[in-house]
Amino acid sequence: MLSKSDLLLVVAAAMIDPEGRVLVQRRPAGTPMAGLWEFPGGKVEAGEVPETALARELEEELGIAVEAADLKPCAFASEGLGARHLLLLLYLVRTWRGAPIAQHAEALQWVHPSALRALAMPPADVPLVAALERLV
Repeated sequence: MLSKSDLLLVVAAAMIDPEGRVLVQRRPAGTPMAGLWEFPGGKVEAGEVPETALARELEEELGIAVEAADLKPCAFASEGLGARHLLLLLYLVRTWRGAPIAQHAEALQWVHPSALRALAMPPADVPLVAALERLV
């Protein structure tokens, strides 16, 4: 049985541009799963609600501003991570202020949802691709 401290709550954004493409970022060298493409986002800190955490993470990672009210729940993934367990909440984002800039990632890439299947992604992100294909 998992304790509360064994559960890692993470939020991510499926940012959709006017052409129906999704933004992904490549994890930098020296980090776990370096070189894999992922949806931008990060950990929910103590005392944060997921939407507030995602807005904070998008500002930190991409330099953009997102209103929590503009985040639409999309899908989730549940994945074992060694002794811990990851619960990844994915939100659709169609509205933001500013142009995304890779502040902590090696690169950013806009791709159509069907092209996500060809990218090497972390295990928790992979099952989210099918949900995006249906929604976008």
